[in-house]
Amino acid sequence: MVDSINVDVVVLGGGPGGYTAAFRAADLGLSVCLVEKQDTLGGVCVNVGCIPSKTLLHAAALIEHAQHGKQMGIAFGTPSIDIDGLRSHKENTISELTKGIANLAKARKITRIQGVGQFTSHNALSVVGESETQILFKHAIIATGSHSVSLPIAPNDPRIWDSTDALALTTIPNKLLIIGGGIIGLEMAQVYSALGSQITIVEAQEQVIPAADKDIVQPLVKSVKKRYQMLTKTLVTGIEVGTDAITVSFDGKKAPESECFDAVLVAVGRRPNTSNLGLGLLGIEVDKQGLIPVNEKMQTSVPNIFAIGDIVKGPMLAHKATHEGKVASEVIAGMDSTFHPVAIPSVAYTSPEIAWVGVTEKEAKQQGIEFQTGKVPWLVSGRAQSVGATNGVTKALFCAETGTLLGAGICGENAGELIHEAAAMLELGGRAKDIAHTVHAHPTLAETFAFAAELVEGSMTDMLPPRKK
Repeated sequence: MVDSINVDVVVLGGGPGGYTAAFRAADLGLSVCLVEKQDTLGGVCVNVGCIPSKTLLHAAALIEHAQHGKQMGIAFGTPSIDIDGLRSHKENTISELTKGIANLAKARKITRIQGVGQFTSHNALSVVGESETQILFKHAIIATGSHSVSLPIAPNDPRIWDSTDALALTTIPNKLLIIGGGIIGLEMAQVYSALGSQITIVEAQEQVIPAADKDIVQPLVKSVKKRYQMLTKTLVTGIEVGTDAITVSFDGKKAPESECFDAVLVAVGRRPNTSNLGLGLLGIEVDKQGLIPVNEKMQTSVPNIFAIGDIVKGPMLAHKATHEGKVASEVIAGMDSTFHPVAIPSVAYTSPEIAWVGVTEKEAKQQGIEFQTGKVPWLVSGRAQSVGATNGVTKALFCAETGTLLGAGICGENAGELIHEAAAMLELGGRAKDIAHTVHAHPTLAETFAFAAELVEGSMTDMLPPRKK
């Protein structure tokens, strides 16, 4: 016998975008059913992504800070790493967050169903779990997220990991190869290097973290190149699994012909989860990347079906998904909401961190935008000097004609926190003059953003002014 539920809104997927959409819809007085195939809410981000990775990165930072203390005359001795204790701390962090999300859902009287959902009509969703449930709805929000891309040449072996395997922290390999020099690859390199692994990173493009400007990535490269073997413009051409090691072949000018590793992490990107949802029955077509086209109200080609998060165009970031989820629910509730942010910040939680928002310099050049650049090395920052964080840079791009901020990039300690002043200024249409004339506390790392604006505005005194052309 099939159970049946009738609600205003069904949300398919309980990640950051999905549960946020469900919570917002409930707060607006709508009856909501939230469908998630896992037994906890939070999706990839909370369970096997953002939260566990940042927890482990904090542990790595503690180890690195202890090592840095020697330069200041403070010695802590060699760290003793309890891998079981670290894993337990990570799992407890996840558990506390998922319990909190579950309590928020319960307090809002949201109906939760565990299982895999598939649309059977424009107003019905079949969910198969321990039993089958039919959900009749007025509106649906699809928030099914994404999955790691596998490497076709990689054999099926427990020593060949995706990001979920790496975050499980079951073992610390002596030699770890990371295929993919994006944010996930660099963050996992940070963790496992601190825990004692020898790291090799392979990236097909000419630089790691290809989406950011090269000069913003450079301080990170400078920091890790003595600890990692970094092979850019290099391809992996073969992977052979042996009893004692995994032999990997490479194609690149500076790469060895082959090398042996104890584990291999494949971090070459993610793909949207849009298969087997019954979209064809609804008349919803996906694009070549598997993404669902939506308008600024997050509506698909079927007006009562919405899509958010990793399955729609834009960066696959939790903070994008949550904002899209709110917009979808507000539109369903009759509000005049749209999603069209000026910019969405990206952050790599490496050491030093890298963050950027808005137009990058290479994008400005590709688009033919006339701009002025203010770039400040952190050597001029008193705060950076005092805390040993001089390996950093802050860069801001401004429209040559109007002085309006176009984009910014920061590499350095806490860059992920610092970037939000630039994000706010982009949304508000801030100019170099506005930023330069905003009093920033001294000594702070945030001053470097003001310095970048001052360079363009012409009032910088902590550096020599740029030569007039």
